Amino acid sequence: MEFRIYYEDTDAGGVVYHARYLGFFERGRTEFFRERGLSVQQLHDDGCIFPVVKMEIDFRSPARLDDLVKVETELLSLGRTSFVMQQRLIRSEDSRLLAEGKVTLVCVGSEMKARRLPPRLLELAAEEVAP
Repeated sequence: MEFRIYYEDTDAGGVVYHARYLGFFERGRTEFFRERGLSVQQLHDDGCIFPVVKMEIDFRSPARLDDLVKVETELLSLGRTSFVMQQRLIRSEDSRLLAEGKVTLVCVGSEMKARRLPPRLLELAAEEVAP
């Protein structure tokens, strides 16, 4: 997923504010599923919500105002109720790694209790995660 860095994403120095990376990675995860035929909205409508329970981010180089960047997302592993994804923010112009993160999400229902991952997500994992 590729997009441009706007003024609203930056601090007074024109550097992307650290908290904005959370939103960039969130968009990347949503598009990852959409590109594979899974709608986060449909999963939600089916009673599956995926809150982030752990996130680690390493900031490698600053993203700046007007940079064209892309988020790369991959599914690393999954359990019965949770999964882990690796994400990278890369400047498109020079392929420089700007930030990378690892995020753990858990599947919960509307009562916010853990539940098994839906079959559609398990099918996707069979294709994406190496054994």
